[in-house]
Amino acid sequence: MVTSKIKALEAILEALFIPYRNSVPDVLKVTNGMIAEGIITEEHEIINDHIAFRTLGVPNLGITSFEKIFLHYGYEKKDYYFFEGKKLDGYWYAPPADHLPRIFMSELRVQDLSEQTQQIIHKYTKHITSDPVDALDLDATEAVGSFFHKALWELPTLPDYLALAAESEYAAWVIYNRYYLNHYTISVHDLPDNYNTVEKFNAFLEGLDIKLNTAGGKIKVSPDGLLKQSSTVAKTFDATFANGEVYTISGSYVEFAERLPLPEFAAKGLTSFTRQQRRDGFESANADKIFESTYNEQTKK
Repeated sequence: MVTSKIKALEAILEALFIPYRNSVPDVLKVTNGMIAEGIITEEHEIINDHIAFRTLGVPNLGITSFEKIFLHYGYEKKDYYFFEGKKLDGYWYAPPADHLPRIFMSELRVQDLSEQTQQIIHKYTKHITSDPVDALDLDATEAVGSFFHKALWELPTLPDYLALAAESEYAAWVIYNRYYLNHYTISVHDLPDNYNTVEKFNAFLEGLDIKLNTAGGKIKVSPDGLLKQSSTVAKTFDATFANGEVYTISGSYVEFAERLPLPEFAAKGLTSFTRQQRRDGFESANADKIFESTYNEQTKK
């Protein structure tokens, strides 16, 4: 891919990351802790394993709309995931260059929810009669960057938010937070020896008094043992709803991933591994529990 397109993609990812970092307190808390500990000297040394977005499966929105931005910039659509209990579909996307993050996109299967919940969601999205991404000049990086923070539907009322949350906390999160960046992920296997496993890094995080998601255990491990993940519990904030009422809800969070070497490379006794030599992709059982970083069971502990 031509350098100019990679540069444009870097600018778009930065436009996504800056507001996320400014509104998710744990991002700076972790970064500053890593600098104070001497793990890194500045933020840009952190390798971002992946970023994630949540979407609604309704006409003109959802993955088929949202993915157009990243496919345009060279991301490649990879494996499909199904989350039966949460009624979600998901895909991951491989980046066009190794220094860029993978992307994980999920979509609420709105048609699988109760009639009442579907009606609430459609109340906010029915006016979207064409795909908003189609109206974007995808080569205009500033416009694309600002699109992620654009309000595609009206602010919900508190009763609607609570009604959605009663059936799907995911639905409630998206209806308020919209397509805001859900999390970014620190690649821990790229860190110095004393911090390069999820176990070691979790101990460091808890030393900073950072609360970890315990759904499925603090460390989520894929069946092959080669992908280990943990995450912070989303910080809550006072959200103002359409009716002027204020209610405390979940924002975004930070994830941590360790990708172990594939067996054929681990057996060679190498001391360092390329991205291609490590476990790639995602694991639905891990992701299922990571989603719960924004759920009440975690945030209200």
